[in-house]
Amino acid sequence: MKDPTKSTSRQWFKMPHTYVILIFLVFVAAALTYVVPAGEFERAEDQATGKTLVVPNSYHEVDASPVSLVSIPKAIVHGLVDSADVVFFILIIGGTFEIISSTGTIEAITGRVARNFANKGRWVIPIFIMLFSVAGFTMGMSTEVMVFVPIGIAVARALGFDALTGTAMVSLGAASGFTAGILNPFNVGLAQAIAEVPLFSGAWLRIILLLCLITVTSLYIVRYAGKVRSNPEKSLVSELEKEVETKELDLNKLPRMQLKHYLTLAVVIAGFATLIWGVSKKDWWMEELAALFLTMGVVSGFCAGYGPSRIASEFVKGAKAITYGALIIGFARGIMVVLDQGSVIDSLVYGLSTLVGELPGPVQVLGMYLFQNVMNIFITSGTGMAVTTMPIMVPLADLIGVTRQTTVLAFQLGDGFSNMILPTSSALMGSLAVSGIPYQKWVKFFWPLMCMWIVIGAVLMVIAHMIHY
Repeated sequence: MKDPTKSTSRQWFKMPHTYVILIFLVFVAAALTYVVPAGEFERAEDQATGKTLVVPNSYHEVDASPVSLVSIPKAIVHGLVDSADVVFFILIIGGTFEIISSTGTIEAITGRVARNFANKGRWVIPIFIMLFSVAGFTMGMSTEVMVFVPIGIAVARALGFDALTGTAMVSLGAASGFTAGILNPFNVGLAQAIAEVPLFSGAWLRIILLLCLITVTSLYIVRYAGKVRSNPEKSLVSELEKEVETKELDLNKLPRMQLKHYLTLAVVIAGFATLIWGVSKKDWWMEELAALFLTMGVVSGFCAGYGPSRIASEFVKGAKAITYGALIIGFARGIMVVLDQGSVIDSLVYGLSTLVGELPGPVQVLGMYLFQNVMNIFITSGTGMAVTTMPIMVPLADLIGVTRQTTVLAFQLGDGFSNMILPTSSALMGSLAVSGIPYQKWVKFFWPLMCMWIVIGAVLMVIAHMIHY
């Protein structure tokens, strides 16, 4: 017999809407501006790196500037304006992939993938994870990974998995590589330059880290994907999957590749090749990438025989479908705007670093690791966190007997792990916006894996300290 008490309690609590959660966090940030003393560090340009770094021991309090209740809506709008490049980039991606998808090219290609891997589809997952990890640990792919998410989802669905599997095998692959940072100039390279250790030295331990992350992540996603393929109702995004009309592909009636499909595929391949070249050689960022994808969409439409009006119609359809997720990034940015306006970010950095210095000797290395993870909540940019925290942590490490290489390791682990769960992370929220997966569903899927990642990181931190890495 059903227990009416349990049924009532379940109905009583309902997970709030994602926008509600983010606005609540903005209010929490505003409350911190009243509780945490306002302060800041002095900053100076470093001649070696050309970056503006924090001057150690320069923290001082400044006049308090708490964010009032009436200022919060303006801060949210400010967050949307600050994130405009990412928001419009996502809208353009949505429109572009809708044009490409409407040509039938993705269905034709993924249908053949499904037939070729019908009995061994799970191997696609570690292959994708390894492929995108390379992009993560070489050119620091993070936010850019969102453009590949639709491809991962199309392949995953063709193999009987769901959108969560497709998103995870792309975004978590890049996140694993980014965190390991073997040759990543944007986190490890910059942190080592600030710490004055040889560039990309100590790579052997980072390779071990990468292998551990790839192995654990692959097993975790494969296990989940297997359950989904056996019983689609076990998908955490089953509601989303039911909305997809063309999810099930008849392997005996696969669409034949036509000239328009080959031309569209050539445009996509050329576009992604240009993307990799532009990011790695020309320092392209959101403006250039958005222009590239807009061009890809228009050219793909013409290759499929579309007229200008049909291209515009498909583009608007795709951008409209992705608006909900795109705006989330701006709302999340409002949290950082409030903390910055209240001048409390540097105070939080100073307080946490002081706390680490007071920990017992054997625990200090784990304290540094925890410190960097906590700071990633407030400074989600890898470069921004490097120039803010490393000048503080390096002198502290020298005093407590922790090697500078271990200090860099603490930074890269703290900078990477939590990027895949923080609502302030543009890499995560962009990928979820493109995939249509609710943030709450992602957290439910990812938090056990994140705990495993954190444990792996803690073990490596202890080992690094023991061997004087």
